[in-house]
Amino acid sequence: MQYKANSPEDYIKQLPEDRQPVIQKLRETIKANLPKGFEEVMSYGMIGYVVPHSKYPAGYHCTPELPLPFLNIASQKNFIAVYHMGMYAKKELLDWFTAEFPKHSSRKLDMGKSCIRFKNMDDIPYNLLGELASKMTMDAWIGIYESQFKK
Repeated sequence: MQYKANSPEDYIKQLPEDRQPVIQKLRETIKANLPKGFEEVMSYGMIGYVVPHSKYPAGYHCTPELPLPFLNIASQKNFIAVYHMGMYAKKELLDWFTAEFPKHSSRKLDMGKSCIRFKNMDDIPYNLLGELASKMTMDAWIGIYESQFKK
């Protein structure tokens, strides 16, 4: 679901009441652990963490006027989602996360290429997601992005 929000605070206020504290805690966890330099923005109708144009003027190759995306969090229709482009681009990070997940959750990992889905909001492994957010610096993400995606 896409919300018409101008800020992360506005986004959270528009969510159903039961989802507001979940997204707020997820946001706080990511902000507390994300390496320096990433900027919090509204991106694709979600709360996003991007490489700002001031650091990477070329922007996102698909839409250069947008900053380079890295991580997003969203309240979707049937789940809470965390989109982490670093896991999509770096197999070692994906392997680490999939090996660690069962140590932090009793549920089966529900994941797409870069999307982690949480249908049960009472079983979100915030500490693990914080550690995931901390594992890639902005410069490392730019290097991976340029080597794998940018044509």
